[in-house]
Amino acid sequence: MKLEDFDYSLLRELIAQKPAVPRDHSRLLVLGKELEHKNFYDLVDYLKKDDVLVINETKVIPAKIIGYKTSGTKVELIILGSNGKKARCRIKAKNPRIGNKIIFKDYKASITDQKDEEFIVEFDEDVKKIMDDIGILPLPPYVKSKVKDKQYQTAYSRKEGSIAAPTAGLHFTPRLLKKIRKKGVKLAKVVLHVDFGTFLPVRDINKNKLHKEYYEVSKESAKTINNAKRLFVVGTTSVRTLEASNKDGKIIPGKGSTKLFIKPGYNFKTKIDGMITNFHLPRSTLLMLVSAFAGRKKILKAYDEAVKKRYRFFSLGDAMFILK
Repeated sequence: MKLEDFDYSLLRELIAQKPAVPRDHSRLLVLGKELEHKNFYDLVDYLKKDDVLVINETKVIPAKIIGYKTSGTKVELIILGSNGKKARCRIKAKNPRIGNKIIFKDYKASITDQKDEEFIVEFDEDVKKIMDDIGILPLPPYVKSKVKDKQYQTAYSRKEGSIAAPTAGLHFTPRLLKKIRKKGVKLAKVVLHVDFGTFLPVRDINKNKLHKEYYEVSKESAKTINNAKRLFVVGTTSVRTLEASNKDGKIIPGKGSTKLFIKPGYNFKTKIDGMITNFHLPRSTLLMLVSAFAGRKKILKAYDEAVKKRYRFFSLGDAMFILK
């Protein structure tokens, strides 16, 4: 298996810059025995009473702050974690190094340490306070337009901690969720905080682990999932959560972290009847995960059809419903 096995051709104009309005009016490519072209609000027609739908309640944090070195050079920080006035960061700037002083509006900071591509930055105020004051949501680098914060949060986001949105969930509206519940579908809520590693390119497809991401599953959700007759999962993040918390075929409630790399050849422990997901970047771990779930050739054939039909791709684009 090679990285090139997960390539496909895509016109730049098909990379979505804005979400659909309303959100549930995005297009939905249903991949079952045949391909069907629907709208996302048609999802409810595929669900039955007592089905279980797993959603990720993570909320994107305003982890990006913009400032300037004392020399005037622009600096962009992505805060990966903090403790008081100290933070682990990714830094986008010209030659960032230990000792650099940075000014962020009314705040000051300095780079005190570096390990590989991560930096330790010490601020003159509590980091969370600064994020609440001047932080913005870190959008993917291919999104060039301005997007409102609420457009990059799911309708059910609750627990702060993600660097990026679990994008399959962005298509749900309160109205659609109400219809789904009214049909008798049960919602099982889990949490997985998306880490910065989701933006990083795959350098070695043969490695067995990815970046670490925190997850949690409640006792109530574990029970609901384990008793499901038909189980549908919203997003690759929810799939990773289920697989990380699955022991001997059962979801075990609790908190933890996972470095799970799901790619073709992986044997799923959880019986998943369908996955809702967006269209992912070439050579990405997310494309590898959906290929492991449905088959690489089947996925890439569906992607080719989506390109021909001019579906909108990536985080703010259209969706796919993969049925087993």
